[in-house]
Amino acid sequence: MGRNIRVEPLRSLHIEDQNVELVERKGLGHPDSIADGVSESVSRALCRLYLDEFGKILHHNTDETQVVGGAAEPKFGGGKLTSPIYILLVGRATTEVNREKLPFRQVAVDAAREYIGSVASHLDTDKGLEIDCRIGQGSVDLRGVFDQKEILANDTSFGVGFAPFSDTERLVLESEKFLTLKLKKKLPALGEDVKVMGYREGDDIRLTVAAALVDSEVDDADEYQNVVTEIHDKLADQAAKLTHRNVTIDVNTADDPELGRYYLTVTGLSMEAGDDGSVGRGNRANGLITPCRPMSLEATAGKNPVNHVGKIYNLLGNLIASDIVHETGGNVKEVHVRILSQIGKPVDQPQVASLQILPADGVKLAKVQKDAEAVAERWFDDIGSIPQRLLTGKLSVF
Repeated sequence: MGRNIRVEPLRSLHIEDQNVELVERKGLGHPDSIADGVSESVSRALCRLYLDEFGKILHHNTDETQVVGGAAEPKFGGGKLTSPIYILLVGRATTEVNREKLPFRQVAVDAAREYIGSVASHLDTDKGLEIDCRIGQGSVDLRGVFDQKEILANDTSFGVGFAPFSDTERLVLESEKFLTLKLKKKLPALGEDVKVMGYREGDDIRLTVAAALVDSEVDDADEYQNVVTEIHDKLADQAAKLTHRNVTIDVNTADDPELGRYYLTVTGLSMEAGDDGSVGRGNRANGLITPCRPMSLEATAGKNPVNHVGKIYNLLGNLIASDIVHETGGNVKEVHVRILSQIGKPVDQPQVASLQILPADGVKLAKVQKDAEAVAERWFDDIGSIPQRLLTGKLSVF
């Protein structure tokens, strides 16, 4: 059965030629990212449980995690957490097979605690976290989908993707990763809750960075300002490697020393003191929030990786778009991908896979159309590799 893959011109001004561009990334320690990371970690832990016990991934969706902020009293030199952060695990899972009950709750709680511990270096995950698992048994109808010879879509839903990243998008993404994965190792005062907002007008880019600092690593207001300055300077050096455009960087613009107001935290996380988080409110599957590009509101983290098209098609859309750009040898400026499923139909047979392509100057769409279709066909043929790519960390969902 042939797939309904449609190729048409992208009738839009190239993102790099648009005068204004906005891009956002919520860092690993942001409450919404914590919710995403916990949901995905719980899903992957359940996948491993099912694979170990039964050799296949059983029905589950754990994409409804809620983060409820605690309470803290930060101060220079070290404050204290006065109320724990509350994590609510919500969703559905296969909880019993052949009347054998599975330890799904303990697996979920352990996965959530381990994930948060891997992200938050200044949080005591035993005393500072309260994790409540309310994951229940899934729908019999949905579980039955896994008994079919073909993997059938669990919903009528769509996913989107685009490529390549613009200068601003790449700068925002790499800036957050630089801060939380690299600079953090050399600068203990830098917390994990970082948000980067990029605004480009013409060739001028402004990054607004919110970076939580850890109070026990900062003695006073002068040292706080020194850390903020170092964050600015190191980030400016990094930005110069990523773009030739003019980049202005502002760090912690809400600070007001005269009022004694600083972005100071006990744990390096804003969720320590009332900042809440939910799955799907943060980064899209490509790691960014991009209002100038096509986006889906579908939460990707925590959904099962076998037949939940809300997850699979968003990942697939980005993979297809990226490969089209790479495999057409500079003949494509921009690709938008939109994929629509139909519930109960094979996941590798979408209702439509729409490929909108902006060819390079002087290149006709016909020159790249067959290559683009071939890329999409290949990924749908290989759609069964998505779960393994996720379990081995080769794909990220936020």
